[in-house]
Amino acid sequence: MDRKLKRSVLVMLGSLAAWGTPAIADINIGITVSATGPAAALGIPERNTVALFPTTIEGEKINFIVLDDGTDPTQASKNARKFVAEHNVDLIIGSSSVPPALAVAEIANETQTPQVALAPIEVTGPKNTWVFRVPQHNAVMAQSLAQHMKANNVKTLGFIGYTDGYGEGWLSEMTKAAEAAGIKLIAVERFNRTDTSVTAQALKLVSAKPDAILVVASGTPSAMPQLAVLDRGFKGQIYQTHGTATKEFIRVGGKAVEGTILPVGPVVIANQLPDSHPSKKVGLEYVKRYEEKNGPGSFSSFGAHAYDAYLLFAAAAPAALKKGKPGTPEFRQALRDGMESQREIVGTHGVFNMTSTDHFGHDARSRVLVRVENGDWKLLDSK
Repeated sequence: MDRKLKRSVLVMLGSLAAWGTPAIADINIGITVSATGPAAALGIPERNTVALFPTTIEGEKINFIVLDDGTDPTQASKNARKFVAEHNVDLIIGSSSVPPALAVAEIANETQTPQVALAPIEVTGPKNTWVFRVPQHNAVMAQSLAQHMKANNVKTLGFIGYTDGYGEGWLSEMTKAAEAAGIKLIAVERFNRTDTSVTAQALKLVSAKPDAILVVASGTPSAMPQLAVLDRGFKGQIYQTHGTATKEFIRVGGKAVEGTILPVGPVVIANQLPDSHPSKKVGLEYVKRYEEKNGPGSFSSFGAHAYDAYLLFAAAAPAALKKGKPGTPEFRQALRDGMESQREIVGTHGVFNMTSTDHFGHDARSRVLVRVENGDWKLLDSK
């Protein structure tokens, strides 16, 4: 097996025998991320963050099995099955974007293995039982945008977003938030993650003459619709979503994305938060550790989602270990129950309080508004 294939197939962290079979008594955690493909800007920092995870808890050794799904739902599903069948994992973390994360959720529920998704996936009813998320629910973020729009006299809104679950989820929540704020959605356009042009959609949006436009995408692809509408003369305010919160977006967009407003998790501007914010300390600590290992300016909010996934596990694991041994259904059930019942778990992106009906667990402490100013994020509102 050549080096490239070996690296993409399996990375073992937290084990002295890096390519050996995990011991039966160890806690095994499978992590599937989109380190390649359209969501690579999300998956790479998530993968890098795994190196920051402790490799023991309560005296128990933890093995982290990390696979790349290439932003492909089919591959993500294969990775999840591999975790369960070959590694008997106690927890699955991932994936980075909505389509592959949804594919993992199917396996999580089928095999009754807890999943902590790194994307804000929508699953309901019984399928929600084993699936938790660390990103903020789109509704929490959409409400903050609607409040800002209303305060700044936005009356009409244009929308352009992904055709997949992330785009449609945002469209649903933004429609409700805008309506509640007295804002009319007058134009809706969509595009695929792999599209290289949105010229036709941009023309339709600009011709509708909305006061503002919301772009719903993730990572660097978020810049393409924004550049397209600006090239066609749009002069109003452009908003983006928390899926865009990467410095690569600013690098690719350059001066054209100056003034963009988006909701982000508090870790993105941890150094600008008031000392009273619960996530400031853990956020600053994460940023410091990540940049010490990966270089100055390398921090990404998406890596912080992976860190929060570990924090959720770490909060639930001690009690779960008293109810079952790693690798058993009893331990997996107890771990699931613990993540659902733990309260006030402070993460980099906010404070988690999961319930049986809410497996996001975030409140208003999980969001702040930022504007792109001078090639960086500037805090607008800490509410």
